[in-house]
Amino acid sequence: MKTALITGITGQDGSFLAEFLLENGYEVHGTIRRSSVDFRERIAHLEGHPSFHLHYADLGDSMSIIQVVSKVLPDEIYNLAAQSHVQVSFDSPEFTADVDATGVLRILEAVRLCGLARTCRIYQASTSELYGKVEEVPQNEKTPFHPYSPYAVAKLYGYWIVKEYREAYGMFCCSGILFNHESERRGETFVTRKITLAAARIAQGKQEKLYLGNLSSLRDWGYAKDYVECMWLILQNEKPEDFVIATGEQHSVREFCELAFRRVGIELRFEGKDADEKGIDVKTGKVLIEVSPDFYRPTDVVNLWGDPTKAKRQLGWDPAQKTSFKQLVNLMVDADMAKVAVERAGEQVRTNLVEYLEKGIVK
Repeated sequence: MKTALITGITGQDGSFLAEFLLENGYEVHGTIRRSSVDFRERIAHLEGHPSFHLHYADLGDSMSIIQVVSKVLPDEIYNLAAQSHVQVSFDSPEFTADVDATGVLRILEAVRLCGLARTCRIYQASTSELYGKVEEVPQNEKTPFHPYSPYAVAKLYGYWIVKEYREAYGMFCCSGILFNHESERRGETFVTRKITLAAARIAQGKQEKLYLGNLSSLRDWGYAKDYVECMWLILQNEKPEDFVIATGEQHSVREFCELAFRRVGIELRFEGKDADEKGIDVKTGKVLIEVSPDFYRPTDVVNLWGDPTKAKRQLGWDPAQKTSFKQLVNLMVDADMAKVAVERAGEQVRTNLVEYLEKGIVK
């Protein structure tokens, strides 16, 4: 039985990866940060599994990382923990740098200091945001980097320090340059989840309008559950190398909106341009989507498109055999439709209870 340590296990990718590794017979350990809130929604169903264990640690605290690594003695480490929101990185650049850049160094040093440099394989979650102000499309492993946010700059340090430790100490450490990957477990502040949740709420009468940034931004969107398999394949490779993980397809934020709202029975028509563009319900003529300058970044990445040829050739990972863009949008919308329906039912129960209490029906 192999032992894996996952940082960021409570996140979207961490939860899917934990499930995947447990299904493949791993002993899975994950790091969590102390919090006054104890419920961990994405991994709650795994807690209590005999091969699933959690430890307190923080990428901002090297001693806690060393302590966990020395205790677990992992065969594989998946460093998925990060401040991963691009817009937030403009508001908290120092925190982002400490976790996303220096945090990677702390992982590598912990492995080295614990004497595991020759036995432990390390996966670093890198990002397509490294390409930023893109210099060619599509982007592959040889495309020059041009980071365009504090998040991307911090992640670029992580990418290069992994490469340095691989060459300086002979460590098996790799970066997976993941393009946008989404799921029903995506945080609600990310644009894709914001869209699917709004579509569900508007369809069920719980929201009037959705405000977004640049509707023409182009992304290569895949399903996070498919991508964690490729993370694992990277560490099973014969030699440590870096790989682009992407679908090889590109879609706009506007297209994502069209599919999401169509799934709930609303056909959209877009009118206007740039900041004046609006998404209108074809049936009612009501404006459902508007562009807000509040959601524009100081420097905006507009054209990300990955080339997964190397992963397909060397790892046998074929995105064409995985979840399609339309399937991804549909499963996210379906999950949010169910979520909103449950919330509405809960609200109705609370309303009824208050009414019964006021009338003295129940005490």
